Amino acid sequence: MSAGPSRRYDLAEALGTDYLWVLDGMSDEDRAHWDRAREYGAEILPLINEYWDRGEYPTDLVRRAGELDLLTDGLDVSGHRTMSPLAAGLVTMEISRADGSLAAAAAVQGGLVLRSLVLFASDEQKQRYLEPVASGELLGGFALTEPNHGSDSVSLETTARREGSQWVLDGHKKWIGNGAAGGITIVWARDQADGQVKGFIVEQATPGYSAEVIQGKGALRAIHQAEITLDNVRVPAEAQLPNVSSFKDVSRALVETRVNVGWSALGHATSMFEAALSYAKQRTQFGKPLAGHQMVQERLAQMLAELTNMQLQCVAVTQLQAAGTMRPAQASMLKYHNTRAARRIASAARDMLGGNGILLENHVIRHMTDVEALHTYEGTESVQALILGRDLTGVSAFA
Repeated sequence: MSAGPSRRYDLAEALGTDYLWVLDGMSDEDRAHWDRAREYGAEILPLINEYWDRGEYPTDLVRRAGELDLLTDGLDVSGHRTMSPLAAGLVTMEISRADGSLAAAAAVQGGLVLRSLVLFASDEQKQRYLEPVASGELLGGFALTEPNHGSDSVSLETTARREGSQWVLDGHKKWIGNGAAGGITIVWARDQADGQVKGFIVEQATPGYSAEVIQGKGALRAIHQAEITLDNVRVPAEAQLPNVSSFKDVSRALVETRVNVGWSALGHATSMFEAALSYAKQRTQFGKPLAGHQMVQERLAQMLAELTNMQLQCVAVTQLQAAGTMRPAQASMLKYHNTRAARRIASAARDMLGGNGILLENHVIRHMTDVEALHTYEGTESVQALILGRDLTGVSAFA
């Protein structure tokens, strides 16, 4: 006699995972931002697997985040509700809990492009670009990494030379989110005159700018990342970001994004833990729910302890960020710890779901592969360890 069709499991329910009430007691304003992000997550969750599976960029869903005012990443932009650092972290966590590709798109749009404009743009540039970028109307890319320079992006080879009233850009960039979205790209290039890194706002329709979407990715499949060629790209002098004088300025933006990555890892881990816990309660093996087996309960307890440590680090570093006392090494520790912990939770959750863990409908495998990308970008584990080691010992081991 046939056993009947396979059972489908409901693993998308948000559970009470704040075991130590780490996130309790926030202001009503912070909670309102979090609630909007949770509503957004509920909107995109039923849709995102198909986009991810097809490797298709859900532009409308990115712009929907802008409509809900979720793209400003704690930056002060006229006409938009300013988030506290805690609210910005919660928004990142909640979008990541739904999907990593859309969280990455939001991080590029707000955490990198918008932050570069707020920190480095002229008043005229801000007037032109801040609002459309903050609202998601104009999508932006942040072109720093190159085919031969990822972790050592300080050694970038893309060049800029001044010719009269124009700058001429030449070089190659790789892994540029939104780099082929049809909007603008913040291009970082080395001035041939003084050897310093400078930033430029480049319209993607500019002659000589060509972007090819990277194919065959096994992670973050629903955000299009591009390999960009800059061939004699000419931009007006007013396209230069005037408040950038060296690579140290670029680092100011990158430090903040490492906090964002810490919260994003927490969102991924939360989703995978919730899926594992729900599955353990719903799945019956050997005559009782998986949750009734000692080894499963031990695994769930380990995952919860990891998740709680991630929450504590997120809140602690964000409090320093809000007070203006956060040091770069502290942001690196958050990124280092939380992406490592998210990988462990991903492995445990996938294992707990058995064969069902590789089905997109159960959400774990998508988060698991996306965490692999998260673990690498904005500075690899090794780079963060070297930053921490230098801070601890006073000795640089980078070279």
